[in-house]
Amino acid sequence: MEKVDILILGTGPTGLGAATRLNQLGHEDWLIIDQAPEAGGLACTDITPEGFLFDMGGHVIFSHWEYFDQLLNAALGEGPEAWNTLQRVSYVWIKDRWVAYPFQNNISALPKEDQIKCLTGLVDAKVVNTVAKSKPTSFDEWILRVMGPGIADVFMRPYNFKVWAVPTTMMQCNWLGERVATVDVNRAISNVINGKEDAGWGPNAVFRFPTHGGTGAIWKGVARLLPEKNQRYNCTVTGIDKEAKVVTLESGAQIRYNSLLSTLPLDVMLRWFGKQEWADKLQHSSSHIIGLGIRGKCPHGSKCWLYYPEDNCPYYRCTIFSNYAKANCPDDGKALPTLCMADGSEPSNPDSREGPYWSLMFEVSESQFKPLAQHPVKLGGTAGTWTAVVKETMLGAIATKLVNPGDEIVSIYHRRIEHGYPTPTLGRDAVLEQALPWLRKHGIWSRGRFGSYKYEVANQDHSLMLGVEAADNIKFGSKELTLNHPDIVNSKKNDELLFKKKK
Repeated sequence: MEKVDILILGTGPTGLGAATRLNQLGHEDWLIIDQAPEAGGLACTDITPEGFLFDMGGHVIFSHWEYFDQLLNAALGEGPEAWNTLQRVSYVWIKDRWVAYPFQNNISALPKEDQIKCLTGLVDAKVVNTVAKSKPTSFDEWILRVMGPGIADVFMRPYNFKVWAVPTTMMQCNWLGERVATVDVNRAISNVINGKEDAGWGPNAVFRFPTHGGTGAIWKGVARLLPEKNQRYNCTVTGIDKEAKVVTLESGAQIRYNSLLSTLPLDVMLRWFGKQEWADKLQHSSSHIIGLGIRGKCPHGSKCWLYYPEDNCPYYRCTIFSNYAKANCPDDGKALPTLCMADGSEPSNPDSREGPYWSLMFEVSESQFKPLAQHPVKLGGTAGTWTAVVKETMLGAIATKLVNPGDEIVSIYHRRIEHGYPTPTLGRDAVLEQALPWLRKHGIWSRGRFGSYKYEVANQDHSLMLGVEAADNIKFGSKELTLNHPDIVNSKKNDELLFKKKK
């Protein structure tokens, strides 16, 4: 049986973060394995046969850590040849109009009756919040307490149900932090009176994105910084014996370890270990990523990602992915046939023709509370047969004026991700407070977007540092600040630990 000191399961940002830190420390007795053929995990990028790139969601690079920034520069390089730096141009499509993000700061763009509903709700909420003697106990209560019933009903409740696929009454509010903008009532009133657009909030107002290869290029680059002999792919884990400290692979091979860092979904691992009662209290939603490659010039200017709270489309977010990097689409000179029209009908001219091209990437959530139709639907032309959500997304794109019915679709992409979002439900923290220490006693560090199930530290920078800090904890017993104190790490630029020493 193969033996290794530290075994890492998963080559997403968390697993690669742990491996990077061990390699940096000169610790050679480690192995990282993944069921996929290459590194990336949920931060990978797929390429369609026609040459369009699609990420597994709206990933952008903004960071709370100097370590993260330095590592990414080492992996991809620096400057405009490696990175595009973009200004966030983000809107909500609602009431047949664009409202700048964040919605709660820009209600001046709404019809007058909705402005009044939202403003009076804000004033009422401020009064209620002032006299409240306790903190909100759910996300829904937080929405009402901070924004009032107007914004709750017009935007926050319907939008968040589309995102999480779980009612806001079932979600806690400890995760919010920098994730959701609060409201300055005086500023909101002033914006309405002056008709002002107010769109500068948030940690990702400026972000960067790879010029080539999508988000997946980042993590393949990080993997290339590590010794090849310590990495194995196409290895699916089928079981873990926590007492014997042995991992069994689908091939039948077994690996004995001293310490295990797992990025596998925590609920899956708990079920393997017979902890059904804990696993059942962890809720997640699945994600459908749908991509469209379109012939023509993008008609949406510099818009980045867009939000959709209404029921005229299945997606909650759409990213104009071609705006992130020219190389996310094939070269304009490449001739491609039209598969179908944007409404799914037969193309009037299916012959191969040159571009230019642009692309849209949609995200649709699914859960037991928000099931999706799974039956196959045949599209016109040579587009083939797809799951119903693809056709519904195409029709939604027409309804929300992202495309016209006669636009030519030259590429279609769809991928379902079972574990898409770790949901911060009311019972989540109670499970984590028991499950993570219990696993730790058995020599297992369960970390990552789904390994530790904390959405508040589930972006790429967080995920990487969860792995880095777990490696330090394994080696030295160091504190894991990102895991245990999200509010602290999210409130500042963290430069205590560096990948490269500054000159």
